[in-house]
Amino acid sequence: QVQLVESGGGLVQPGGSLRLSCAASGSIFSINRMGWYRQAPGKQRELVAAVTSGGRTNYEDSVKGRFTISRENAKKTVYLQMNYLKPEDTAVYYCNGEVASWGTPGVHVEYWGQGTLVTVSE
Repeated sequence: QVQLVESGGGLVQPGGSLRLSCAASGSIFSINRMGWYRQAPGKQRELVAAVTSGGRTNYEDSVKGRFTISRENAKKTVYLQMNYLKPEDTAVYYCNGEVASWGTPGVHVEYWGQGTLVTVSE
């Protein structure tokens, strides 16, 4: 069984920073794309940033220049460094990964973490 576990959320003032982490564990053969999504109250879940196994990244327009996604393949971990946070960044942030297990090494399945709340407020 594969699990993705996020950490690092919390309350921060506007202009502040937070770093989210997401560690994958279980019977993992390989991980392709990993990403961070967020869902604000009353809104649909949206992609914030993603990174391929080769390190190629893409970002949602509103976070470009403020957020940085990175990964450590040896640790099966993806990070999201969030700087210059704004109240509109408030949301539950979810980690996502395309994971192949040892039982089916040629098949990548999408997994989700449980989510971590980020609140940007005075």
